[in-house]
Amino acid sequence: MTAEQEIKSTLENYAKAYCAKDIDSLMDVFDDCDDISVIGTGANELCSGRDSVRELFLRNFDEATARQFEWLWTKVNISNDYAVVAMSLNIHLEYQSNNIIIPIRWSVALKKTNRWLWLHRHASSPASNQDEGKAYPQKT
Repeated sequence: MTAEQEIKSTLENYAKAYCAKDIDSLMDVFDDCDDISVIGTGANELCSGRDSVRELFLRNFDEATARQFEWLWTKVNISNDYAVVAMSLNIHLEYQSNNIIIPIRWSVALKKTNRWLWLHRHASSPASNQDEGKAYPQKT
């Protein structure tokens, strides 16, 4: 398996664990150190340290149930024992008894030990008040 395939496999492991609400398997994709971080789409979703990241995921599990991660565009950059993944995806989930699809943009920073481990994950949603082809929101 190539390094890129190994890295993409960690994305699948994350998605599988997230959909199963398996917090231990989800945290297993991250490095064991306490320097990991996650930035989510919510204004208060700025987490550093394993306990904080774990609490964020548990809160997400309480609020909704993800059914599928639909990978759209992925770019993997590898430099020695470090890598960055940039991607877009749709998360299909059940929220308040409704099936919804959330478009997400992700970046993931990883390091290679005996396997690829996540150091950081950032998620954002595309700006809904920005016209296509424009660099900035047209309405504030």
